[in-house]
Amino acid sequence: MTPPSRRARNRRRIVPPPRVLLGTLLVGFFTAVLFVQTYINPKFTGDHVGSKAGDHAGVPATIRDGGPIINATGGQESTSRLPERTIALTFDDGPDPVWTPKILEVLREQDAHATFFVVGAQVARQPELTEHIVDGGHELGLHTFTHRNMQKLAPWRRELELSQNQVAIARAAGVHTNLARFPYSSKNPAIDSENWKLVKEAGALGYLVVVNDRDSRDWERPGIDEIIANATPTDGQSAIVLFHDAGGERSQTVAALREFIPRMKAQGYRFTTVTEGLNLGLAGRTDAPAAALPVNPEAPASDKWRGMALIWTVSLADGMVTAIAVLFLVVGLLTIGRTLLMLALATRNARQRRKPGWSWGPEVFEPVSVIVPAYNEKEGIEAAVRSLAGGNHPMIEVVVVDDGSTDGTADLVDRMDLPHVRVVRVPNGGKPNALNTGVALAKHDLIVMVDGDTVFEPDALHRLVQPFGDPSVGAVAGNVKVGNRETMVATWQHIEYVIGFNLDRRLYEVLNCMPTVPGAIGAFRREALAQVGGVSDETLAEDTDVTMALCRKGWRVVYVEDALAWTEAPTTLEQLYRQRYRWSYGTMQAMWKHRRSLFESGPSGRFGRVGLPFLALFGVALPMLAPVVDIMLVYGLVFWERQETVAAWLGMLALQLFTAGVAFRLDKESFKPLLRLPLQQFAYRQLMYLVLLQSATTALTGGRLRWHKLNRAGLAPRSPVPPPEEPAPMPPGQRMAPEVDTLPPSTHGRPPVRR
Repeated sequence: MTPPSRRARNRRRIVPPPRVLLGTLLVGFFTAVLFVQTYINPKFTGDHVGSKAGDHAGVPATIRDGGPIINATGGQESTSRLPERTIALTFDDGPDPVWTPKILEVLREQDAHATFFVVGAQVARQPELTEHIVDGGHELGLHTFTHRNMQKLAPWRRELELSQNQVAIARAAGVHTNLARFPYSSKNPAIDSENWKLVKEAGALGYLVVVNDRDSRDWERPGIDEIIANATPTDGQSAIVLFHDAGGERSQTVAALREFIPRMKAQGYRFTTVTEGLNLGLAGRTDAPAAALPVNPEAPASDKWRGMALIWTVSLADGMVTAIAVLFLVVGLLTIGRTLLMLALATRNARQRRKPGWSWGPEVFEPVSVIVPAYNEKEGIEAAVRSLAGGNHPMIEVVVVDDGSTDGTADLVDRMDLPHVRVVRVPNGGKPNALNTGVALAKHDLIVMVDGDTVFEPDALHRLVQPFGDPSVGAVAGNVKVGNRETMVATWQHIEYVIGFNLDRRLYEVLNCMPTVPGAIGAFRREALAQVGGVSDETLAEDTDVTMALCRKGWRVVYVEDALAWTEAPTTLEQLYRQRYRWSYGTMQAMWKHRRSLFESGPSGRFGRVGLPFLALFGVALPMLAPVVDIMLVYGLVFWERQETVAAWLGMLALQLFTAGVAFRLDKESFKPLLRLPLQQFAYRQLMYLVLLQSATTALTGGRLRWHKLNRAGLAPRSPVPPPEEPAPMPPGQRMAPEVDTLPPSTHGRPPVRR
């Protein structure tokens, strides 16, 4: 028998977590919406666009030489014409919200009835207009649901085109129709073997197929006189005349009808619907039915219900596509606005620092304590510690806090036996606890926090602490570089890092609302950390959390572009996903934690009303809306003008390339990696918004994450790490505090309590 605990684990494996379910439902919903939109979207072209005429073998001569109303019901093969001097005006492709009402108004003015062969998808979008057609005494016929070429569809799909068209009419107008006309159909002589097959299939379903005697060719927009000439029957003959009330600009059609109808009436013609004219023509014939054919009989309730579901589905799909189009516009405007603002403020920041004589203040030589929280960092810890100990800033102490590592990280550092480097071992309690422990043990008032895989340039520490010459500065963000750029994934991150550090952080500094001092290279005043209670463990993004807290306390947080540190980026999409998931979720947690700043005054209120909305809009909302760019790209390529779609997409790409180029120039980086930026659009971006989606669903469903540990390869840094040097002479009046390699006595051997 399976133990209860094992059964419980099995159930947990079977039932996915809520965030996965929510994400799956969202993806499934949008997929279904796009599928519906793909199906229902009609494409209107001229009636000359269709399949070329084929073999006429098998088409009865009575059909090819007969009248425009073809009856293949019940195995029959007969045709009918209207009586002499009888015209049935027919309109294809509608209803259209612009042109159909204008045509209806002309028909009302001229007291003429007509037959409208409507497209089901258009009926679903214009149900009130469809009902208005019937209320005006006009007749409805089927023109398929999506206006596809029926010859190119499978038999089941052809039947579906007619049945869906029928139920859409049933819901919109409450009626049925016995008439059908196929898209791109013509006159009787054009019926070939393939068309005859379609006619017989429609007949088996109970439909009369209607072609035309006269084609106005109004879709060509040849001019009013030409349209009238094309529509006019000769020698008093009857005619079923083809017009269009949708599928293009129809002002010439409307104007032609105003002249055509009274002119024909003056010549003794009458205007009827197709069924009315058919009944008149059948009267007195020996093969006439016992009762006249009904014009749009009442639809059964079942078809009305089916039609309601169909119309709701179409409305939902149309609404979603409209919403996506609006979001696309919003995303475009936000992207352009953010880019312009970012470029303006970032370049202003760079120009200001290049001015002769600009400085942060007096050069800083105060001693620095570097805290290195480490959990299973054996691959990179030696290079990281050696680079820190070998820095050219005077009086550097390095405190490595081993957070319960199981791979011998602490032993590796011990064996290095470097001066002013000590190791503190604590039980595994998470990164915030390790950082707070290191701060409590640190001897100096300037604190630098470093990840265990980060390698510093020799002058990075000295450059990093220079802004502390300004007493208002409470924290400093350095410039993190990707050291392993060999793979495509790592190169994409390199591009992202350069843009993020050189533009985003400059922008945030100018706005005085820096949201994050990176955990890889960040410096803090001890006084500032004490004011915010140290590093909090309430979020997964402890670096973002503490930075926001400092901003709310009124401390300036600045960026130093020439304090360089090298980090190892994830080299696989799986590792990248795990890392960014933690970052994104932690950032959302930090934003939620500091939400009260929106309603506070002073520095906290400034951060809440500038920094938080900016981060929420451009750090969360805009990336989360990024999929609409891809959706509109696919939608545009399939349904819209391909050239315009590709041009718009290339424009967005050009904007990204320009922005990246500015960032790379500011950072004095080679432009060569930007050759891979276009490929970033087809994998990296999608991964990032999947990360945001899962982070948002995790936040909404209350999920929690632990501190993920990436698998490191211990790649070599981009620049050689010098051997440790003796510290530079200290300025007069300062002294080095004695080394301590145990916890302070006040903690009684335990990690310090976070204040």
